[in-house]
Parts: sequence; structure tokens; C-alpha cells
Amino acid sequence: MPTMDSDNNILEVVDLGVNYGIVQALSNINIHVQKGEIVTLLGPNGAGKSTLVLAIAGILPISNGKVVFNGQTVNAMMAEQLVKLGITLIPEGKSLFRRMKTVENLEVGAYSLRRKQKKKEIKENINKVFNIFPNIKKRARLEAGLLSGGEQQMVAIGRGLMSQPKLLLLDEPSLGLSPLLVKELMNTLALLRKEQGVSILLAEQNAVAALSIADRGYLMGTGRIITEGTSEDLCAMDKIKKMYLSI
Repeated sequence: MPTMDSDNNILEVVDLGVNYGIVQALSNINIHVQKGEIVTLLGPNGAGKSTLVLAIAGILPISNGKVVFNGQTVNAMMAEQLVKLGITLIPEGKSLFRRMKTVENLEVGAYSLRRKQKKKEIKENINKVFNIFPNIKKRARLEAGLLSGGEQQMVAIGRGLMSQPKLLLLDEPSLGLSPLLVKELMNTLALLRKEQGVSILLAEQNAVAALSIADRGYLMGTGRIITEGTSEDLCAMDKIKKMYLSI
């Protein structure tokens, strides 16, 4: 687990607010992710987890506060610019091009590398993804819509890795997966951190699965942070065990 050194933060969210019209969706959000760390956002539906992840990724505008990535304030940047900086979002629901082949979906994730001199790098990145997800290598020429739910999630994560992210944002990646596939997914995320040094911010309703791999977590409710702590501390809190962990 990374040491708690503020100079080691890859992401800082400071007093962030997000409005939907006159409705305040997020209020005074303060979180951070250190380099090489896995941090999870927990909470029920409607807590604001997805809204926070989308705001960090540049998909939703923020009304106040700031997002700092690698020491640079990135509030005003478009999502495409953030991808080039090293922030990649894996959205809820996978969002694959179902009639495109698996390998073509991966190539879409490399749009920031699409210059002639980058073709070799794109091919190398695809091979890296196939090494991480050998199951989808076997399905490389199949349409993505023909893959199982677990395989589609692998393709979605693999597509995100094609842009060589420093920070990976995942929004409810276990949604719709069987318990066995959820375990496999979490093991893969832990492996990505270990082998590639990718920092991960994981918005997840499955608290048990998320806390099994996370270093720290934030519990959200009604658009704000309720509490935070290490995974061990959160698992030990009676309120969290009763409300979110069912243990």
C-alpha cells in the first residue's frame, strides 16, 4: 500500500460540486488517489458515485471546486484531452461497438496514438491486452456483441488500456456479472496495478468485491462523502457492515 504522502497523489479532487440544473448532485467532495493505489467509491444507487467519476473524466461539468491530475488543474479540459494526459474512463454498461470485431473495439481505444509511426505501438498494446485477457484473444475476430458479459467487460477494460492510462476510472464494472466473474475481474484489476503501475479509482456497489482489492475507500451518500478509511477500517465499521457489506 502506498505511503500517505500528498506529493505522491496522482489525483486530487478539492471541494468539488456538480449541479444538474438547480439540483445539487455533488457537494464539497474531497478525495485523492496516490500513484499505484486502488481506491474505491462505495454507496447505494443515487449516492453520486457515477456522477463523481464522470466529472473527473470530463464528461460532466463541475460547478465549483477543482480536479488536479499529476499536479495540474484539469477542470476546463475536454474528455479527449484528459485521455491524452493519462485519464481513461471505463463507463458503466461497457459501451462496446457490438457489430465491430473484438480487435476493432480495442483499436478504437488507441485513437490518441493513430499516426502512421504509432502503428507498431498499437499492435504491441493489443498484444499486451491479449496477454492480460487470453480469453478475448481467442475471440479477436468475433463481433463484440457475440461475447459473454464477462468477455465484454474484459474488452471494455482492454480498450481503456489501449490509451496507456496512468489513472483508470471504472464505473460499476461488476454490474451484471456472476460472482465468479466478479472475482476474476477484481483479480485482474489488482494485477494491472501490480504489473503496470496503473492507479485505479473504482466506483462500485459491490463493496465486498471492491474492498478485497482496494487500499482505501470513500463511502458516499446523497452526493457527499460520509466517511473514508483503509479497506480494513471500512470493513470493520459496524454501520458499513450492516448497510453495505451484508456481513
